[in-house]
Amino acid sequence: MVRDPFASESTPSAEEICSALDDPDCREIIRNLEEPMTASELTKRCEIPQSTLYRKLELLTEATLLEESTEIRQDGHHASKYSVAFDEITLGLDEKRQLTIEIERPTRTADERLAELWSEVRKET
Repeated sequence: MVRDPFASESTPSAEEICSALDDPDCREIIRNLEEPMTASELTKRCEIPQSTLYRKLELLTEATLLEESTEIRQDGHHASKYSVAFDEITLGLDEKRQLTIEIERPTRTADERLAELWSEVRKET
């Protein structure tokens, strides 16, 4: 089932976020993503083996720290591009002394939301 890309992004647990950010390769990927990039571009930029890179991209995407979009190409060979999906992450403690997390996300344009919808539909086909 395709998730609603227009719904507000659910926040993963603090443990999921911390686990992703604790990984040196994940931090290297985030550090190098100044603009949307393909996995191939990231492999070269970060000097991480491609098989490892795909696992890290999945970890970061599941933690909602990266966003995957589809670049539509005229030749029909579309490519996934990844971009950083947060501006700021804040960890805190609630009244029960449990870790809480707040993620400040960049504002998205209608074009970006449409591209995300297309990416979700494409994953299901």
